[in-house]
Amino acid sequence: MANIKFYSGEQIPLEMHKVRIVQKLELPNVELRLKAITEAGNNTFLLKNRDVFMDMLTDSGVNAMSDRQQAAMLIADDSYAGSETFIRLENKLKEIFNTKYFLPTHQGRACENIISQVLVEPGLIVPMNYHFTTTKSHITLNGGTVEELIFDTGLEVTSTDPFKGNMDINKLKTLVEKHGADKIAFVRMEAGTNLIGGQPFSLENLSEVRKVCDKHGLILVLDASLLADNLYFIKIREPKCKNMSIREITLKISSLCDIIYFSARKLGCARGGGICTNNEDIFVKMRELIPLYEGFLTYGGMSVREMEAITVGLDETMDEDVISQGPEFIAFMVDELIKKGVPVVTPAGGLGCHINAMEFVSHIPQNEYPAGALAVALYIASGVRGMERGTLSEQRNPDGTETFSNMELLRLAMPRRVFTLSQVKYAIDRIVWLHENRNLIEGLTFVEEPEILRFFFGKLKPTSNWQEKLAAKFKKDFGDSL
Repeated sequence: MANIKFYSGEQIPLEMHKVRIVQKLELPNVELRLKAITEAGNNTFLLKNRDVFMDMLTDSGVNAMSDRQQAAMLIADDSYAGSETFIRLENKLKEIFNTKYFLPTHQGRACENIISQVLVEPGLIVPMNYHFTTTKSHITLNGGTVEELIFDTGLEVTSTDPFKGNMDINKLKTLVEKHGADKIAFVRMEAGTNLIGGQPFSLENLSEVRKVCDKHGLILVLDASLLADNLYFIKIREPKCKNMSIREITLKISSLCDIIYFSARKLGCARGGGICTNNEDIFVKMRELIPLYEGFLTYGGMSVREMEAITVGLDETMDEDVISQGPEFIAFMVDELIKKGVPVVTPAGGLGCHINAMEFVSHIPQNEYPAGALAVALYIASGVRGMERGTLSEQRNPDGTETFSNMELLRLAMPRRVFTLSQVKYAIDRIVWLHENRNLIEGLTFVEEPEILRFFFGKLKPTSNWQEKLAAKFKKDFGDSL
């Protein structure tokens, strides 16, 4: 990452790229925003993109492609089998991860399906630093259970711990001793733990997890979807790694893992995914499922043009200037919000800025989905689309009771190379206004509730007419301003 100081003394992130293709944005007025979120069932996933000004819902599949990626897409080989495009991608993954075998999939959750079907059986346990929604669903659908073994401090919203995504080694040892190694399907580590604010693990911690796995003959699986951010944090926060290159850190991480899978919608900045391993037995078992669920072994449900883009994107991930921008923009946003008294997850992680809804709207009980309500309120106030990461993102217990989340977060994702600093400042401005008017925000309740992954397409309604009151206050304070 470039070390650039401003003569003025101001500390702001500097984009290490120039814009060559633009996409026009629309900012609907507050009346239209209120109408749009109501029609969407108060679920930001169901908003139409034409009604969104800044799409901070996710960094999945919405990252900007480079000129090199766009150019590479023109040389794609459309052959169904034996495609040169596949060979180029396979070779790039071998170069970066030093793995022998690669299985292509259409995205990350497809990898989770394949891995879970092969390794998870009824009654088996998957310990992990922290779960992700689709990961947990695939494991439970195959009869397994998830055990989260993150350090207790990792669940502290406000912290100075640079690696809140670390696994508690003592908890892992205790779990194995209690249940026996034969009850452990595999151990999963997630880079840039999504649901607790994009928090990284350290290389040292991963090494300690590996030692436990070696002692008990356990398989170590890495979800590398958010690896780029995690690599950046290891480089700048872990003293022993400051003099290592991003490529060296990547190779060290991969050497510790038996299976690496990823969503290229994040890692690689395109659309696809894949599984990498050096274990031939596991590879052969998983290989049988690729044609069944994904496509032939040389495309796995991906377009060859996307595969060419992934190949280049993976190479760009090894560039410190490329992977630093997202975390630096997020850190800027977090720091500015802290100055204004807005409660956020600290330290700043990868993926996005995470607002602590539990404190922001402390008057809303968890069974009325405070993070979801805050996401709706922010959209009404700004046209910014964020994502709820809290109780609404969980699924109910078999008896119908809620599984209350450890954290209630509004995630404002920072897609890589997409937003300008002025747009980030706009989002900050509207969040600060909303925080000053937070007493107007109230809860939500379901009107349509799917049993699985309800946050994707469930519909809710407000518990009162608080949304109309919020829109009216916006009009009073901002007048004719959008």
